[in-house]
Amino acid sequence: MKIAVVGTGYVGLPTGVGLAELGNDVICIDKDENKINSLKAGKLTIFEYGLEELFNKNTANGKVKFTTSMQEAVQDADLVILAVGTPPNPITKEADMKYIYAAAEELAQYISGYTVIAVKSTVPVNTGDEVEKIVASQKPKGEFDVVSLPEFLREGFAVHDFFNPDRIIVGANTERAKNVIAKLYEPFAGKTKILYVHRRSSETIKYASNAFLAMKIQYINEMADFCEKAGADVYEVAQGMGLDSRIGNKFLNPGPGYGGFCFPKDTNAMAYMGRVKGVDLSLIEATIQGNDKRKINMAKRILETVDNIRNPHIAVLGAAFKGGTDDCRESPAMQIIQVLLEKGASITLYDPEAMGNAQKILGDKVSYASDMYAALPNADVLAILTEWEDFKSLDLAKVKQLMKTPKIVDLRNIINRDEARSLGFEIHALGVQ
Repeated sequence: MKIAVVGTGYVGLPTGVGLAELGNDVICIDKDENKINSLKAGKLTIFEYGLEELFNKNTANGKVKFTTSMQEAVQDADLVILAVGTPPNPITKEADMKYIYAAAEELAQYISGYTVIAVKSTVPVNTGDEVEKIVASQKPKGEFDVVSLPEFLREGFAVHDFFNPDRIIVGANTERAKNVIAKLYEPFAGKTKILYVHRRSSETIKYASNAFLAMKIQYINEMADFCEKAGADVYEVAQGMGLDSRIGNKFLNPGPGYGGFCFPKDTNAMAYMGRVKGVDLSLIEATIQGNDKRKINMAKRILETVDNIRNPHIAVLGAAFKGGTDDCRESPAMQIIQVLLEKGASITLYDPEAMGNAQKILGDKVSYASDMYAALPNADVLAILTEWEDFKSLDLAKVKQLMKTPKIVDLRNIINRDEARSLGFEIHALGVQ
């Protein structure tokens, strides 16, 4: 198939490269000339495990190309995928749809023959209806269908998830559109559940899924706090819970709170839609509030270990919202760092992939280390905020030599506590003694 992908971010780029790997001819469009020039020059603009190899392969064989021209990409496309951002409104937190609607208005001018327009961005219910109206107003005699094709790619695992989806959701209101999407996903037929639903149901599924997972994360974080006070082990509790097939064992790892671009944005947008429609979504509202408080409480935990020191120096490992990605948007690490700075701490920061994005947010408010050990000299406490594999292999004896005082606050529970204590560290973790 000939496919145009509008947007080259954390969804659009892995999707475009993945579709090219499946044998389609893909053109990715973005208004950012610098980004497109980098991609044309063979330089990836995001970090994702496994993406570079597929990117190099499919750019070399011409299966995926890049352009800033909507006309070039769309005019011969069988399928146009919208994967542009829907950032939250800074006041209401509703999804900002201007990029989706602008893309729809522009692409409508260039579609020819029957074209399926698939909205892959996470969008409010009824967005497909609005896109349909926009395209029809620009192309009254155009042959097209609008479908909802929500993405479920986890950042850091997007390539794996693209080729190994646990389900594919298709919101299509016509048989003709269903047939096109069935052809697109033919490589997955028989091994992945493909669920065809009404378009509005598909739009709701993405929000409902992310809000539920966010609630699960907040729940286990609250249980971790309880376990600390009760003398229980949150991992034993989570294991026992996870053996119940109705609950499952995923998303039961305690941490400093959920982050990234999806969960905060989608829970807020879902709560906003509930308020607009007069529906009480109190569980989601409570989840948002609890998650916001948690990051402040995590910063307080770090500061409590050095409450006898004025202007403590803190070594921070981790800036990305989770391991496997360079994305710092809504990262708990970034929010915790901001609180620490407000309280007068000085910080040296290291992250194996996210230093550039962290610097865009923090500027010169912190110092930046060249590696994880370079962050440690003269530190009053070490705070681990992201679960990178590199951090699990820290040489604790070396760490102790470099630090001013041997204190660790491990908000990802990746350090061997017994080993740390045997070396004389004071170590604090989540949900365990």
